[in-house]
Amino acid sequence: MRVFRPLLIAGLLLGAAAAVQASPVTYKLDPGHTMVLFSWNHFGYSNPTADLGLGDGTLVFDQQDPAKSSVQVTLPLSRLDTHVPALDQHLKEADFFDAAKYPLVTFKSTSVEPLGNNHFKVVGNLTVHGVTRPVTLDATLNRVGPHPMTKAQAIGFDATATLKRSDFGVGAYVPMVSDEIKVRITTEGAVPKAK
Repeated sequence: MRVFRPLLIAGLLLGAAAAVQASPVTYKLDPGHTMVLFSWNHFGYSNPTADLGLGDGTLVFDQQDPAKSSVQVTLPLSRLDTHVPALDQHLKEADFFDAAKYPLVTFKSTSVEPLGNNHFKVVGNLTVHGVTRPVTLDATLNRVGPHPMTKAQAIGFDATATLKRSDFGVGAYVPMVSDEIKVRITTEGAVPKAK
């Protein structure tokens, strides 16, 4: 009985831990492992890409009932990076993002629809240039579980979307510079350590 009692206690603790993970889990998204890339066509010659970079992000994921999940992110335009400093500066000026007046891009989900096979439709409100519009992300859950290095509960997603920049009042040089913007996101996060 002495041998089995610790095993029984351990089993109960593991069961309790599993039950905790079954409820919604809140993850802090990691700026070092997040890219919010958007690309456009430039006069038909090239398709440049920029990275907005993550300022702050929180993802709540419910494995048992994914429709209860949510995501909220803040993307500061101060982190915008095209790898071309002059272009970075131009995109922040008044004819594009007007970063001095509107320094943040934000996204807050309003619904999550599971589609099967770790695919989800995430609908939310995207705010750019002071304009808020609904946007749909096609998201894929890459992995969820203890991180092999940190041992913290972790999660990773990819997502894509297509939108029109003119819908957000950022329509300079349309149509020679494409109105359609393709967005690709990759992110991972972890449960914050208890303080």
